[in-house]
Amino acid sequence: MKEEFVQFVWKHGMFSAVNLKTCEGQKIEIIDRGILNRDEGPDFFNARIKLDETVWAGNVEIHKRASDWKRHHHDENRLYDNVILHVVLECDTPITTATGELLPCFELQIDERLQDEYEKLQKSNGWIACEQYFHKQDPFLLKIWQHSLIVERLEMKINYINKIYNQTNSDWNETFYRLLARNFGFKVNSDPFEMLARSVPLNILMKHRDSLFQIEALLFGQSGMLNNALLGDDYFLKLRDEYSFLYKKYGLKAIESHQWKFLRLRPVNFPTIRIAQFAALICCSHAIFSYLQDAKSLKEIIELFNVEASKYWDDHYNFNQPSVRKVKRLGLTAIRNLVINTVVPILFAYGSWKEDQQMKDLALDYLCQVPAEDNHIIKGWQALGVEVNTALESQALIQLKRNYCEKKNCLNCQVGKKVLDGVQL
Repeated sequence: MKEEFVQFVWKHGMFSAVNLKTCEGQKIEIIDRGILNRDEGPDFFNARIKLDETVWAGNVEIHKRASDWKRHHHDENRLYDNVILHVVLECDTPITTATGELLPCFELQIDERLQDEYEKLQKSNGWIACEQYFHKQDPFLLKIWQHSLIVERLEMKINYINKIYNQTNSDWNETFYRLLARNFGFKVNSDPFEMLARSVPLNILMKHRDSLFQIEALLFGQSGMLNNALLGDDYFLKLRDEYSFLYKKYGLKAIESHQWKFLRLRPVNFPTIRIAQFAALICCSHAIFSYLQDAKSLKEIIELFNVEASKYWDDHYNFNQPSVRKVKRLGLTAIRNLVINTVVPILFAYGSWKEDQQMKDLALDYLCQVPAEDNHIIKGWQALGVEVNTALESQALIQLKRNYCEKKNCLNCQVGKKVLDGVQL
């Protein structure tokens, strides 16, 4: 049994609280089990316990065995001096604090059915551990849980955005540019796209915003793709000539071209096409981050991203390889993906930084306006009877699947808790 499960049982009071005694024979009345601590120190803060006739206020530590106290060196750590009760499954030895005081120990009795159900969840091979119970859960509960999940997911993305922000010397425009570049890679090429953005800062591109050709030369040159052939068509050679001047001017160093992935991608998703579309967006969108903040509607943002690659790419998917003519416009599905993974997180992060709740609410509202994503995770939830209409719902369910179900993190899931609540006497 995991110690985390013992903490869960204590936190939710899933045990009989009648006629309790410590291992030393003192009567126990649990007034307040305390608040779970996820940082260093005792497991629960601010508990209140009555031992015989005395009420104690302090902390509670949870272990499977009392001897774990010494094994974890708590008897040498002054952070644990204010522990008033040691809750264990087995009281195998008396323990003391760093000051030498004997610590009351309480053996927690867990109902076998509760333990069996938890073990079933942990050992389940289903798409989610609780899939046989999931359809029985109150849909309203899931809706409430989804709101917490989407905020949690956005906060995880904020952590990543804050790292970029710190790396860019607190420059929100550069931060947005790098995040946008990464998401232009659409997972398969996200890493090389981010490396590309790091290799040529936005302020350099902005010096050439009046020339799509020069922006393409910088981006394709920095991608390493202009070094893949000695000879080529006129456009390829002109780009390379322009880049040979610009990279010397700015002291740039290209990334390695082998990092770009073409295999098993539809030609319209080739990194060449995405870089060309990215160049078009940068060229036609001066002060793009400010524009996002000032936009009055999601429609305005979608229009901003409604760009197409330069004319050369109308009949190319790769350099020097002509193809059937097709305008390479960024599709609506791709634009919605960028709204979900770039626009919404950056606005939410910026709103958090500015302490602007209205901006954070606007970001969430955009998610409600975008249709749900269509991927294998969402299909899995739909197969369980979950209705998914908006991107807010699909993002929440992706968070639930990846950070709870796949990790068997049932104890911290509202649905998992309900399942375990259902087996209580």
